[in-house]
Amino acid sequence: MARIIELSPDHPQPRLVSFAVSALRDDGLVAYPTDTTYGIGASLMSKKAIERIYTLKPHKKKKPLTFLCSDLKDISRYALVPDGAYRIMRKLTPGPFTFILQATREVPRLVMTPRKTVGIRVPDNVVSQAIISELGNPIIGTTAMNSGREYMDDPSDINDSIGHALDFVIDAGIIPYELSTIIDFTQGDEPVIIREGKGDPSPAF
Repeated sequence: MARIIELSPDHPQPRLVSFAVSALRDDGLVAYPTDTTYGIGASLMSKKAIERIYTLKPHKKKKPLTFLCSDLKDISRYALVPDGAYRIMRKLTPGPFTFILQATREVPRLVMTPRKTVGIRVPDNVVSQAIISELGNPIIGTTAMNSGREYMDDPSDINDSIGHALDFVIDAGIIPYELSTIIDFTQGDEPVIIREGKGDPSPAF
């Protein structure tokens, strides 16, 4: 079983955040909260940990993993952001949105899609923001699911189901699962909403 870290969802304790960050730097996997659900994440800089995610969820080999960044400045290192996309993203971040963008050469080949695109988020969640900021690079990962491919919103359930494959489970309370809204900036001059979820992007358009 993984070690459970109980963090305040509003004021995460720095000492406990450091435990999770240390695990990520040491090729670890961590279950962490976002503004839409719990995710399973690795450091983008850890090839070994990313392979562990694919082992845990082999069907994800066919789907891109998601980058979680701390801000738009962080995004520009890993994705090409046209001016129009930047204006929209500035209005929607942080928030429950995933942006599809063309990848830069900074993106590890292991997680590159055939189209050379990436899915990037800036979550509106204090805990995940604290982890990403201290880590110093994006977390890459996927939504927490059990063996029946059901989404899990309770840290205890995550630990019971897949804790054997994780290093830490961050417990910031139950987070009911909601889809993020996906906006694709790679299909032409205009953005395309390819999935409607928790976020309402209309004020940014």
